[in-house]
Amino acid sequence: MQEGLRSAGGDSQTTTDYRIEQDLKERRERVFIVLAGFFLCAMTLLNVVGITRFIQLGPMALAVGVLPYPLTFLCTDFISELYGRKRANFLVWVGFTLNFFILGMLWLGSSIPAVDAETQPPWQVIELAEEIALPNGDVLTGSVELFQLLYACTSGAVFASMMAYIAAQFCDVQLFHFFKRLTKGRHLWLRNNFSTLTSQMVDSFMVISVTFGAAFFAGNITVSALLVLMGSNYLFKMTVALADTLPFYYLTGRLRRYLQIDNVHVLE
Repeated sequence: MQEGLRSAGGDSQTTTDYRIEQDLKERRERVFIVLAGFFLCAMTLLNVVGITRFIQLGPMALAVGVLPYPLTFLCTDFISELYGRKRANFLVWVGFTLNFFILGMLWLGSSIPAVDAETQPPWQVIELAEEIALPNGDVLTGSVELFQLLYACTSGAVFASMMAYIAAQFCDVQLFHFFKRLTKGRHLWLRNNFSTLTSQMVDSFMVISVTFGAAFFAGNITVSALLVLMGSNYLFKMTVALADTLPFYYLTGRLRRYLQIDNVHVLE
């Protein structure tokens, strides 16, 4: 009788432990999906709106696509800290692959013939009052389809962001874990800021150089304008990176407890 009770008690404990383990696993996967979702959303926004509009934010001249982009570095830092380098690298590769999908959809939309002029919506074709120079160095006159104009502005920017993205994101992940190993998991602010600030410098230089390189060689943009764009780009990202240090500390602590993650065992 006593053996039967002990067996029943053991089975109940095993079931409880299994449920706790499954609940914890589900929590961790949910948080990862949320972080990955914000990462991919910010990256996609950068590629879709890209350089279609420039804004003046204090002393900074910025493309609207830059606004959500610092969030990608914050998300990879969270994933690196909580899940390790392999998960962070996996997400970087997923994002890189999605860039090809975006380019493919842009190309497909540009290649399929338009509907007849009689059935086109009034905004499909824009009549240009004067010629305009595109980032790829081409000059448009007369009229142009709205989509073709967006395609000309975004396709080059997507290619540039792909090059800058893969270099900067891997730089961020590698430096983050380098400083994490160096400090044995201590000094969160050091790896968060140094990895992000360095990788964002790489990103800012590459994306502006590649996006506007053709326009520069065609004489449509000056060196000083390029330097202003690079400086503004980096200043904005640097400001956001420094401003998110305290929220990063706070949220990392809360998430470690919520996910029951031991920082010492996530050095890789």
